[in-house]
Formats: sequence, C-alpha cells, structure tokens
Amino acid sequence: MEGQLDPTRIAAQQLGRMRGMTRYYHERFFSDIRTSTLGAMILFLVGWWGIDEAFLLIPAIALLGATMTAFDASYLIFARHYAAKLEGDLNEAMGQEVLLAARLEDSYLFPLNETKLVTASFSPFSWFSYMTVFFTALGIITFGFGLALGLPVLTDHGSVWLAWYLTLLAVMTWSALFVGWWWFVSGAGEKRLSDILEA
Repeated sequence: MEGQLDPTRIAAQQLGRMRGMTRYYHERFFSDIRTSTLGAMILFLVGWWGIDEAFLLIPAIALLGATMTAFDASYLIFARHYAAKLEGDLNEAMGQEVLLAARLEDSYLFPLNETKLVTASFSPFSWFSYMTVFFTALGIITFGFGLALGLPVLTDHGSVWLAWYLTLLAVMTWSALFVGWWWFVSGAGEKRLSDILEA
C-alpha cells in the first residue's frame, strides 16, 4: 500500500495518462476534420446535383467542424500543460532532466502560455502552426462558398427566410469567434491552468 501511494509513482502514472490524452485528442482532431470535410463535400455534390438547398447547410457544417476541432485542441492544451508540470516535478525528484518531451513540444510544435490562434503560434512559427492556419483558411473558404451558393435559394423563398438564416448564422459565427478569441487568443483558458499548476 505504501508503494502505491508513492508521489513519484503517482506522478509517473498521471504523466502516462496525459500522454494518452494527447494522443487521443490528436486522433479526435483529424477524425473531426475528416468528418466535416466529407460532410461539406457531400453537400456540395448534392447541391450541384440539383438540390440547391444543400448549399445552405455547408456554412453550418464548416462552423461545426471549426468548433469541434477547437474543442479537441482545448483538451490537447490541457494535457500538455499538466504533462509539462508532471515532467518538471519528476525531473526535480530525480535530480536531473531526464524527461524532455514538454520542452521539445514547446519548441517543435507550439509553445504553451504564448499568444496563439488556438494552436497556431507565430513566434516561433512551425509546421504545426501552418497546418492550423491551413485548416482554418480551408474552413473559411468552405463557409464562404457554401453561403454564396446558398443565398440565391433563400432569396427565391423571400426576405423572411433570408433574414432568419443570416441572423442565426451570424449569431452562431460571431459567438464562436468571440468565445474562441477570449479562450484561446487572449489566453484565458491557459491562465486558468497556470494559476493552479504554478500555485
């Protein structure tokens, strides 16, 4: 029983759990990218096939894909913060820097506690940052094309439908942008983690 309550053993087990979480949410991220991309492609094909109303769903799919992948990223950032803390504690207990993954991730992928667009850091810039910007740009283009192709359908159905659709889409889009900016770009989410981990 005493060995099971050893702080170093518990920290090592928690580190393994956080590394598992990092892997899981990376997999979830790409699964969500594939799902939203496939959904948008199917809707484009259905729209071009002659059912123009399908275009109206594309902006919602693009927005859903963006928020789902940002959700995945929030857990990735959580796991990395906790893993970095655990690695530091374990290195201190061992008296030497044996565990380097957190420092490598900070340099090679994206740094923690720095201003980022979700996981895209511009100082320093990395391939990971480029992929985040790439997927974001692709989502914006998909959103824009779907909206442009769908608007004539709503215009044909009258101004009331057009007003409702644009209002709901604007509310969902701006709320996602506002909360995302607050949580990720302003650093509110990471600050909550740091306040506890550095206490």
